[in-house]
Amino acid sequence: MEVKQAVLSLDSLVSSFNTRIAELQDLVVARNMYPASSVTDLSEVDATLKTMELQLQQIKDRLREETLAIPKAKKLIQASLQQQQKLQNMSAYVPSYLPERGSVKHQDHSICSVAEEPTRQDNSFGIQEFKEETAPIPKEKKGRGSAPLWYITATELDSLSSYMRGRLTLEKVNAAISDMAAYAEANAQLITAPRKKLTESTLEKAMEIRDIGTAEGVKGKHFFLETDVKGPTLKLDNTGKAILTVLRHLGRLSESRIGHHRVFVLARPH
Repeated sequence: MEVKQAVLSLDSLVSSFNTRIAELQDLVVARNMYPASSVTDLSEVDATLKTMELQLQQIKDRLREETLAIPKAKKLIQASLQQQQKLQNMSAYVPSYLPERGSVKHQDHSICSVAEEPTRQDNSFGIQEFKEETAPIPKEKKGRGSAPLWYITATELDSLSSYMRGRLTLEKVNAAISDMAAYAEANAQLITAPRKKLTESTLEKAMEIRDIGTAEGVKGKHFFLETDVKGPTLKLDNTGKAILTVLRHLGRLSESRIGHHRVFVLARPH
């Protein structure tokens, strides 16, 4: 519709130019009756006409280019809107808090990490000598890699009854899932860490976690204990208990009692 209006405006402009040119031509014919006194005026009129014709042609060319560019601009705008919608949908599933994977702090604020084997030095030359052949990296045991992050979607949260959902938000629940993954990964590191790498403060916890990790339904899976739940988002308050209930209902958790411990196992959503 805008293109049609632009074309009509151009046609009106062209018509005005043509009318003006016709009038000037009539004036030229009239002035030809006195050629001796009108040569200078006719030269100026001719120059003005040529300038007007050139400007009119430039306007036509510019309008043609803009008309041809309109369909491409519409497609670009449509693609941009679709991409914006995709990014908005993706951002709805990402929590504001994500734990760092580099080192996982235990609840007693100690860090369990396997130190890299130091490089050997040739003291006779005083130059650090690197090994030419590196030892093959051992394969990780099943379930002992990084703890999974199975976030829930807005559709899943909306599918719950208002009584169960309460005031929980998608961001808060997914942030709690990040916390649970951090707890489970810390326990997995305790299970796989060599005994000589454990400190006195973590040795007892590691032995207890290893015993729980061999139990039926827990072996080979990522898990955490009720005593591990200490934030920063998931806590053992009313909100935290509601989140655990929701995640059990949505199939992200399974719960069991092993000894005096309440154990939560991370479960893959179906």
